[in-house]
Amino acid sequence: MYNGIMYSRLLRPPLGKSFFLFGPRGTGKSTWVREKFPQAVYLDLLEAEIYNDLMANPQRLENLIPKGHEDWIVLDEVQKIPALLNEVHRLIEKNKNYRFVLTGSSARRLRHRGVNLLAGRALTYAMYPMTAFELSTDFNLEKSVQNGHLPSVFREPEPKKYLESYVRTYLKEEVQEEGLTRNLGAFSRFLEAASFSQGSVLTITEVSRECSVERKVVENYFSIVEDLLIGVRLPIFAKKAKRRMAAHPKFYFFDVGVYRTLRPAGPLDRPEEIEGAVYETLFFQELRAINDYFALGYDLSYWRTSNDIEVDFVLYGKKGIKAFEVKRTGKVRGDDLRGLKAFLKDYPQAEAHLIYGGDRRMREGEIEILPMADCLKGLPQILGVL
Repeated sequence: MYNGIMYSRLLRPPLGKSFFLFGPRGTGKSTWVREKFPQAVYLDLLEAEIYNDLMANPQRLENLIPKGHEDWIVLDEVQKIPALLNEVHRLIEKNKNYRFVLTGSSARRLRHRGVNLLAGRALTYAMYPMTAFELSTDFNLEKSVQNGHLPSVFREPEPKKYLESYVRTYLKEEVQEEGLTRNLGAFSRFLEAASFSQGSVLTITEVSRECSVERKVVENYFSIVEDLLIGVRLPIFAKKAKRRMAAHPKFYFFDVGVYRTLRPAGPLDRPEEIEGAVYETLFFQELRAINDYFALGYDLSYWRTSNDIEVDFVLYGKKGIKAFEVKRTGKVRGDDLRGLKAFLKDYPQAEAHLIYGGDRRMREGEIEILPMADCLKGLPQILGVL
């Protein structure tokens, strides 16, 4: 429930099988779990007493499950105690009626310590910020590009202050307390420098120079950001390429509001650079969510030739090839279609879409031109869900 309104999330729980649910802090994992599994035994590892008890001896988990319990068992923020997964595995083998929901805001400690990920006995799902489809008639493009879609921005009276606090919390709790880096100041400078790469081809050397941190350290920082699920690198699309392609991925923070909070905006910063990245970010976070929630199976990438002809997003999968170019401008110019037209020459079987800031639906040859707000609200249908 957000601001007194209950929004139905698109994520659907599996029937009768344990699963991991990963997602950045604040995306609504705990709210969703409590709604979907009201009778579950709920153990929050952010609670000091539970954490200390299970950290000292993971086998005490069995003592916290009532005798005869045949409903779900929730371990919230399971990455806090990776050794618990061995105990979860043992309990699943011991009692076939036990079903676990294992939530986490980071897979880093689980993966890096090589812990037992239940040997295929649990599925893996992801939670994203709210989508326009979930918000339905409450979706407001102007507010979305300002504050993003973390659930709490819809109930906080001052979303900007909430987002500033959110960023500080991540720095403190997820980075400093987990010991992911010894130099929090350098990591803070890195996050700011990385925000200048939002929606751009990522060059590690440039980010390193901007934040005065060694290149190897910056590479590690990007890995940390991805492991914490707050950033993602988008690879190049090069299947059966007919041209020489760019080699580097693009980078995005996972939510518009988080990106805006990290991105400096002063007299020397061009507003159009920030706003262009904002529109791309909003569209990308929606693509990721709809693709995962509906199990569409698209691989997400971007297309860019060595002479800088680009398409922002390419989706490739069994449902076909879909190309999207995102422009915040309210009026379509001929040059805005250049990348899509080049892409269609190389991949004539693709569906091409220009998403823009105007309010009229149009066509230019094989290219469909859609207003941003309409596209986001109808994205499942555009991607082949309905």
